[in-house]
Amino acid sequence: MRRPLVAGNWKMHGTRGSIAKLVTELSVQAMPADVDVAIFPGLIYLQTVLAAVADCAIVVGSQDCAVQMEEGALTGETSALQLQDLGCSMVIVGHSERRQLQEENDGVICRKFIAAQSAGLTPILCVGETLAEREAGLALLTVQRQVDAILLELGVDVLRNAVIAYEPIWAIGTGLTASPEQAQEIHAQIRAHVAKYSASIAQELRIIYGGSVKAANAAELFAQADIDGGLVGGASLNADEFSAICRAAGN
Repeated sequence: MRRPLVAGNWKMHGTRGSIAKLVTELSVQAMPADVDVAIFPGLIYLQTVLAAVADCAIVVGSQDCAVQMEEGALTGETSALQLQDLGCSMVIVGHSERRQLQEENDGVICRKFIAAQSAGLTPILCVGETLAEREAGLALLTVQRQVDAILLELGVDVLRNAVIAYEPIWAIGTGLTASPEQAQEIHAQIRAHVAKYSASIAQELRIIYGGSVKAANAAELFAQADIDGGLVGGASLNADEFSAICRAAGN
C-alpha cells in the first residue's frame, strides 16, 4: 500500500511575518497520521521553517538544488549537500516553472536528480505537458520523455527513493484542473511505463498530482487508483485549506 504524500510548494511567496503566522497555524492543525506532509518554503526561509516544525510530523524540503551535489564555485546556487545539512529531506526537481522560465532541459534536471539522491534527499520529479501538447495528442509522449530522461540515464532503481509529480502545465496557477479521469489516465500510464522496467518498483512508486489542487477537488482526485497525493501550490499558503487537502488524502 502506497502511503499518500501531500507537498505544499510555497514558491516565491512569504515574508518573515506571514511565514511565521502560517507555520504557527499549520502546527495546530489536525493532520492525518497516515499521510506524509511536506512543505517547501523559499530558500531564505528554510532554516526558520525547519526550526519551527521541528516538533511536528511535517517535513521540509527545498524547491530546487544545484546540479552539483557538494559545495563549490557556483555563485547564487545551493547544493543538495547544504540542503541536507540544514535538515531538508526532499527537493523538487524539474518544476514546469523552472523548465519554462529558467530553460532547464531534461539533462539539467537529471543532474539535479542525481545530486539530490547523492546527498540523501528524496527528489520529487515534476513532469507534465503544455496545453498545446495536450491538444495535439502528445501529453503521454511528453511525460514519458521526461520520465525516460531519468530512467534511461540512471536506471529504474533510482525510483525506489523518488516521487513523480504529474503537473499538467495548463493547470498550474490557472484555476483549471485536470479532471480526475484525465489525471488518473496519465498517472496510470506513467505507472505502466515504469512497469516496463520494473513491475515492483512501479507498484511502489508514489505519483502525485499537481495543478490547482484545492480542498474542493482533492477528495475526488485522491480517490483515483493511481493518484497518491498532491503537489499543492497556492492552496498550501492557507493552513485551513492545506490541512483539509491533507485530510482528504488520508480518507
